[in-house]
Amino acid sequence: MTAYYNENDRYAAQWLRNLVAAGHIAAGDVDERSIVDVRSDDLRPYRSCHFFAGIGGWSYALRLAGWPDDRPVWTGSCPCQPFSGAGKNTGGKDERHLWPHWFRLIRECRPDIIFGENVAAAIKWGWLDAVLGDLEAEGYTTGAAVLGAHSIGAPHIRQRLWFVANADTTGRSLERSKGLSNGHETQRNDADRCSEDVMAHANGPRHALDQQQTDAGSCHPLPATGNGGCVGNPASEQVGGTRQPWQDCSWLPCTDGKARPVEPGLQPLAHGIPNRVGRLRAYGNAIVPQTAAEFIKASQHEM
Repeated sequence: MTAYYNENDRYAAQWLRNLVAAGHIAAGDVDERSIVDVRSDDLRPYRSCHFFAGIGGWSYALRLAGWPDDRPVWTGSCPCQPFSGAGKNTGGKDERHLWPHWFRLIRECRPDIIFGENVAAAIKWGWLDAVLGDLEAEGYTTGAAVLGAHSIGAPHIRQRLWFVANADTTGRSLERSKGLSNGHETQRNDADRCSEDVMAHANGPRHALDQQQTDAGSCHPLPATGNGGCVGNPASEQVGGTRQPWQDCSWLPCTDGKARPVEPGLQPLAHGIPNRVGRLRAYGNAIVPQTAAEFIKASQHEM
């Protein structure tokens, strides 16, 4: 087995096993214990470890970025509820603030490369400074950026904070190496300022839709519709001859006479969808792999 997946939500854990069996993510074992109960010796047999694994977004993102399954890496998306605007706003006092437990394993096992993610609002709580401070104290070179799903053409914003840590002994800060913005800089509470840097230094040109400044706030004149309120995609033409991942999104008419993009197929209020509560919980906690892949590629370019 190559990978270790830690996910204590039973529904998501089974989803991980199904994805492994289907070959969509790296082969590995799924551990349903809380990270609080995981010990460093449990991780010794594995080259890759994914914590708070959800439905395998990081493993899939690594593949999208061209990262071999057997190349060592650790990833994790710590619970966002302590820092999310939709949560109780209890910050580090929340029992779901699990970074200290992940850091314990990092300090004991010292993986070479670490990728992580949280909601952008975590910056305002000092979470990023604490995370990067802990990692840098252990000799890691660190960097971070805020990127939204709209940066790679998705029909929603989903702004997230991404960070990377490299067991580099040179002490070189990624902030001072052109590309990624260091956590101490992002505590300006203007998280969006660093989102352009990581895209600008990704391998190759920016995503074509990003070049067109297409984002989740995009809107188009509302055409006639006869399909129950949804309209066709007025921006569905191929860009540069390349089909875009979210080209088939639905466009909803709005009261201002324009249409805006939404994800197709998901009907959160529809009755009769099997396991819809579990599915929505899993979707809500998942990362956007395409966004993560761009961050991974950019960070490797800068290292």
